[in-house]
Amino acid sequence: MRGAFTERMFGPRLTQAFRELKLLFDPEGLLNPGKITDTPPFADNLRLSPKTVNARPSTLLDFSVDGGMAGAAEQCNGQGACRKHDGGMCPSFFVTGEEEHSTRGRANLLREALNGGLAESELVSERMMQALDLCVECKSCKSECPSGVDMAKLKYEVLTKHHQTHGTPMRSRAFARINLLSRFGAVFGGGAAPLVNAVNRLGPFRALLERYGRIDRRRPLPRFASTSFPRWWSKHTPSRSDAPRGEVVYFDDTFTDYYQPEVGRAAVRVLEALGYRVRVVSQLACCGRPAISQGQLRLAKRWATQNVEALFPFAEQGVPIVGTEPSCLLALRDEYPDLVQSEEAGVVARQAVLLEELLMRLSIEEGEGVGRIFGAGSPAGGRVLLHGHCHQKAIAGAEVSVQALELAGYEASLIDSGCCGMAGAFGFEAEHYEISLAMGAYRLFPALEAAGAATSIAITGVSCRQQIDHFTEREPRHVVEYLADALGKGS
Repeated sequence: MRGAFTERMFGPRLTQAFRELKLLFDPEGLLNPGKITDTPPFADNLRLSPKTVNARPSTLLDFSVDGGMAGAAEQCNGQGACRKHDGGMCPSFFVTGEEEHSTRGRANLLREALNGGLAESELVSERMMQALDLCVECKSCKSECPSGVDMAKLKYEVLTKHHQTHGTPMRSRAFARINLLSRFGAVFGGGAAPLVNAVNRLGPFRALLERYGRIDRRRPLPRFASTSFPRWWSKHTPSRSDAPRGEVVYFDDTFTDYYQPEVGRAAVRVLEALGYRVRVVSQLACCGRPAISQGQLRLAKRWATQNVEALFPFAEQGVPIVGTEPSCLLALRDEYPDLVQSEEAGVVARQAVLLEELLMRLSIEEGEGVGRIFGAGSPAGGRVLLHGHCHQKAIAGAEVSVQALELAGYEASLIDSGCCGMAGAFGFEAEHYEISLAMGAYRLFPALEAAGAATSIAITGVSCRQQIDHFTEREPRHVVEYLADALGKGS
């Protein structure tokens, strides 16, 4: 593109020297013709022109900052950072090497469907779904693409339109309502949890689930905890009577509630040790993340609106809203303002923080005193490798979790691992099992295998925990569990 200005910048004599040098090495003009010298006119082959007219379909998410969906797709300028194997961002492209599985390929297809290059009906066609299918909505492009293309957001909207046109599959409806299904399963909690878990492992049951629900039988189902977090919380007595820092809302998520309540218990211990009076707001709807990912934005908007109404009175008073599952907590920060589109949603978004963010914020504001909660019980060193959740890396940064571990006395480092490949429901789907495995095997699994047995593995997201559990011999724990282990004896 800049070749059109070569002569203006260097003058005719040097430009002719460039031309002669190029011909010396390539007399037939076979290599990159029309580059640097003898380039076509600047206005030829423009991707956009005065004749371009973009469709402006109605959307449930707010695309106004981009000038609509087409503008969001046009953020892609084609430089192809998403195609890099070394330091690239798109996990599906790592595995397939296909252009249509890169952020650029998908953005170009969407742009063509919106500017008339393809029929507008192609926006919700099966061919478009094939291109978007392997997008795991990791949001790496949102932060790593130099142009900030947010393919996950575009996919949410397109998938919703596809369901509205062609109907929503039963499996998608079930995954979107994982909170309700888990709550129903937890009714069988207490001493019956082992029985429910045993049934979930039975071959005939898994065969039926694979045939009719397309849930791969090779993928273990999540195991219900004997005591859910809500049940534990109902009997919890605070570890200290004072609360010098006031209140904090713990935004518990589905998997903490019913499958890994130890994460919630650890979070409460750390928050109370910091001097907070912990609140768990009852009757909250699901965060909506599963519904968003499954292209059911109307359902997600309904739940998000309910949550904003419940959380706004706390956020308005400056009370932190703290979570430990990045995909759920960061939905408040990233999707809620675009989905609910209200001032109240913005206030809630500004108060939503991961526990490690809150801890390090206090450490920066108040100095070394905050670290004193990690007292006599703190480990004498201990090396920890952290695999950060994709949404955390894209929106909040995983470095804050490394810093929190270091504050607690650990020798912590971040694995350069990309996406683990689980991506919520993606890894459970029979048609995605092999590619989910390949995504994890690309960087993450080799890094874990290279770590010695004396090195502990930390994660921040439940999907990452499941993927590592399913395909390696390592037993990862949540960062917050390590922080709770390091608390002083009086905490």
